[in-house]
Amino acid sequence: MGRKFQKKKKVEQLEIVPLDENPPLPSQRPSDEVVPKKEKWINKQRVLVFAARGISHRDRHLMRDIKTLMPHHRPESKMERSKTLAVVNEMCEMKHCNKAMLFEGRRKRDLYMWLSNTVGATGPSAKFLIENIHTMAELKLTGNCLRGSRPLLSFDAKFDELPHLKLLKELFVQTFAVPNHHPKSQPFIDHVYTFTYLDNRIWFRNFQILSEDGGLSEVGPRYVMNPVKIFDGSFTGKTIWENPDYVSPSKQRQMLKKAAKDRYVNRVEQKVQQEATRPVKAYEGLDNEELFEDEDPLETARLLALKAKKKADQKKTPKAALNKRIKDKQMQVVKQVIEQRKARVKRVKKV
Repeated sequence: MGRKFQKKKKVEQLEIVPLDENPPLPSQRPSDEVVPKKEKWINKQRVLVFAARGISHRDRHLMRDIKTLMPHHRPESKMERSKTLAVVNEMCEMKHCNKAMLFEGRRKRDLYMWLSNTVGATGPSAKFLIENIHTMAELKLTGNCLRGSRPLLSFDAKFDELPHLKLLKELFVQTFAVPNHHPKSQPFIDHVYTFTYLDNRIWFRNFQILSEDGGLSEVGPRYVMNPVKIFDGSFTGKTIWENPDYVSPSKQRQMLKKAAKDRYVNRVEQKVQQEATRPVKAYEGLDNEELFEDEDPLETARLLALKAKKKADQKKTPKAALNKRIKDKQMQVVKQVIEQRKARVKRVKKV
């Protein structure tokens, strides 16, 4: 039998690559090369937004709207009213927050807002009275914006002129501005906050940017901040500015009640004045009206002579005597009114 010859498998030979085509990587990076910077969350602003016990439902809705607009906020439960405001600095330190926004209610009517820089309790801190609150849920605010988007901040020209407004402007920027590349924010800018100084107050508005040519639609919330005081520390320290035109709401209500209390006294005085100045004849008629009643010229001449004589007699009467007569007449009327009131009181007592 013949031998069977098997074909030998060909061995694949490795391709030899020259050394010049794949040079080795350098061990070190040259110093001339620019290192690309990675976009990171650098401005780590955290705002503690909470309220003290005693705020109304409308104030609570305003606080909820502000939390919705600020993705860099930190929530906190209600603070007891028995605690002092200095405790807020410790609460911010526990929550790792460097700004604080506290809403404080008084008598279920008035709302005060505190803004403070709590880093090391160095301040400053500002106290505002919140007026004319309109929340985002109202139907007339038809605008809409992306939740968590970053806003533009627009300030009035007055914020660059007055010194206390310059300080408040920096405090607003650090509190309301959403940090760039925040984890909970969106990389879009579709709404703008406007801070306008008018009538010694700061008017806050939030508008949606509809188009690039300046079309706006209000989103809300809207409110007015009446600045009360600015302190050099965080909820403590000396007062570096105080509003001279500020009047507390309780004082305003007290003045209104006092004005309403005097209505009865004013009404009685008006009645006495009316009785004293009431004319004797409702209609005295025209001068020389009786001359036209008779066609006799002699009778007409006689009447004219009597008129002239009366005018001459009136001119002779001194002015002091006329004033005395008027005063006597007024005193008689006042006495009659007083006697009528006394008689009425006696009848009421008898009954």
